[in-house]
Amino acid sequence: MATPTGGPALNGKNMVEHIPDYRNRMCVNFTLDYPVGKTELWRMISRVDNLNECHPFCRSNKAISWDKNSRQDRLIYLNGMTYIRQFLTWKEGDGYDLIIGKEGGPQSYVVWEIKELGDDKSSLTITVYPYLLTNLSKIISYLPFRFYIQPKLKTYLKSVLNGFRYYNETGKPVPRNHWGRHSWFS
Repeated sequence: MATPTGGPALNGKNMVEHIPDYRNRMCVNFTLDYPVGKTELWRMISRVDNLNECHPFCRSNKAISWDKNSRQDRLIYLNGMTYIRQFLTWKEGDGYDLIIGKEGGPQSYVVWEIKELGDDKSSLTITVYPYLLTNLSKIISYLPFRFYIQPKLKTYLKSVLNGFRYYNETGKPVPRNHWGRHSWFS
């Protein structure tokens, strides 16, 4: 069962109530299989400040609040850009939903989902519903999304998911820009 963790928005609605609006956006996802069970993969993605070891474009990741009622952290990318991640739902053992963006700025909606593939095999999918181009109609934004934003986000997601695999296999933090620099985050 998904536990709501998001606080009230400025308009008084709980952030969880905005999820259907976010899901109306165009999205990009990437899935990677891991040679570990679902429980171990959940431990990796649910640890506080986990992006410090697993994210190839992360300069630092620090919790703002991290308890069952409120999970929020700050992610500073290698290029200095600072984003706040506010977790909206926490599905123990299965994944979570969050919004991410600059404090007070537009937010992207992100879903992390774990699937069990066997005793010692599971997959992690990250789906991003970016705020980019949301001020344009889907018809006008389709080509820029399809040919610019989607490839950039797929490359980013592939690097992030491989970062978790690298950390799992080596026990060492992933080297920064390990699979190449990213023009948005490096």
